[in-house]
Amino acid sequence: MKVLLRAVTITIALFIICGLIYPLAMTGISQLLFHHEANGSIMEETNGKQVGSELLGQSFTDSRFFHGRISAVNYNTYNSRDKTAYSGPGSGSANLAPSNPELEKRVKKDIDAFLKANPEVRKDDIPADLLTSSGSGLDPDISPEAAKIQIPAISKSTGISISDLEKIVEKYTTGRTLGVFGEPRFNVLKANIEISEKIK
Repeated sequence: MKVLLRAVTITIALFIICGLIYPLAMTGISQLLFHHEANGSIMEETNGKQVGSELLGQSFTDSRFFHGRISAVNYNTYNSRDKTAYSGPGSGSANLAPSNPELEKRVKKDIDAFLKANPEVRKDDIPADLLTSSGSGLDPDISPEAAKIQIPAISKSTGISISDLEKIVEKYTTGRTLGVFGEPRFNVLKANIEISEKIK
C-alpha cells in the first residue's frame, strides 16, 4: 500500500510540476522577456493590420514587391476556392533529383517568369535561391544578392528610387549569426511592408 501511495504521490507531483508549473513559468518568462517572438513574430502595418510572421515566407506576386523563394508546399496555405481544409504537408520540399525532368521543367518555367518580370537581368545572373525551394518551403529570407537583382524592376513599378530601395535592402539584411554562422539574409516581408507604406 505504501508503494502504491508513493507512486500515486510522485505521479501527481510530476503532473503538477511538468504539466502546470513548468509550462506556466515558461509562458510567463517568454511573454515577459520575448513577447514579440513568443507570439509568433507577427508583423503589422502602421495601421495595426497583421500581415504575417517575419519567420514564415509567403507568396508575393505583385511586381511592386520583392519576391521570396519558391515553395514546394505553397507556403502551407489554401484559398477560398479550396473546398476542403488544406491536407498537404505542413512543410517540406519536392525532393526532386537534379536528373529529374520535372525539376528541369519547373526551373525553366521559373527562369522564364523571372526574366519576364526583370527584363534587364541576364539568365546567368539570377541567384540560385530564387530558383530553388528551401528544405521547409517556408523560408522567409533570401540572399541580399537575390534582393538587389529585383531592385530595378521594383523601382520601375513603384516609382521608388533605386537608392531608396538599396537602403531598404541594407536595412532588412541581417548578417551571419554571431558573425560566423550561416549567411547574410534579407527578410522579404519586412521590406515589403515598408514598400507598401511608401506607395500608399
